[in-house]
Amino acid sequence: MVLMSRDKFKEMRKDLVKKLVYEGVIRTANVKKAMLTVPREYFVPLSYRDYAYEDHPLPIPAGQTISAPHMCAIMCEALDLKEGERLLEIGTGSGYNAALCAEIIFPSDKEREGLIVSVEIFKELAIFAKNNLRKAGYDDRIHVIVADGSMGAPVRISFDKILVTAAAPDVPAPLLNQLNNGGRMVIPIGSEFFQELYLVVRDIHGNIHRRSLGGCIFVKLRGKYGFTTS
Repeated sequence: MVLMSRDKFKEMRKDLVKKLVYEGVIRTANVKKAMLTVPREYFVPLSYRDYAYEDHPLPIPAGQTISAPHMCAIMCEALDLKEGERLLEIGTGSGYNAALCAEIIFPSDKEREGLIVSVEIFKELAIFAKNNLRKAGYDDRIHVIVADGSMGAPVRISFDKILVTAAAPDVPAPLLNQLNNGGRMVIPIGSEFFQELYLVVRDIHGNIHRRSLGGCIFVKLRGKYGFTTS
């Protein structure tokens, strides 16, 4: 197999971002910068690396997928991430979403503050993600933990933003309990085969509001508050 050069991948990355900006998927400068900076080719299996910048999901270990680039951008835009925030990700997957978020919360060209905790239920996938994050230079900014993410992070802290990258029947109560007042959560909710991506907001008074961002299809959330069927 002959892999593309680093310059070719960079060119493809620029073309993809240009397309997503034109389509109105990428709307803010920080999401654009993150998607131009993070090398997606480091987060897919070697046999799929040449397809890293095609706008559709790709298979990764443990029978899971890396989301299409446009979906990653939609989720980042909806979270409205800020520098120095605390983010909880449920479903590390390949590590790509976490890297995008890290590029916004901990910009590579600035002093680093904030926190990112990413919880993955599959040990095989957590190892895959850690290796990818190390190769891409984000391992010092993201804490990957193997646990049941539907139960929230196994740490006694709350978060400004929560990103769930697998579909749940409803919003898991433990995740709501770890969301700060004024915080945002993005999560796919629905059946095992089709969902809607929701933005869930806890206002400054602690009240919960949600709105649909559109239809989507994600892999199933596993664990106590996820889907129990195989």
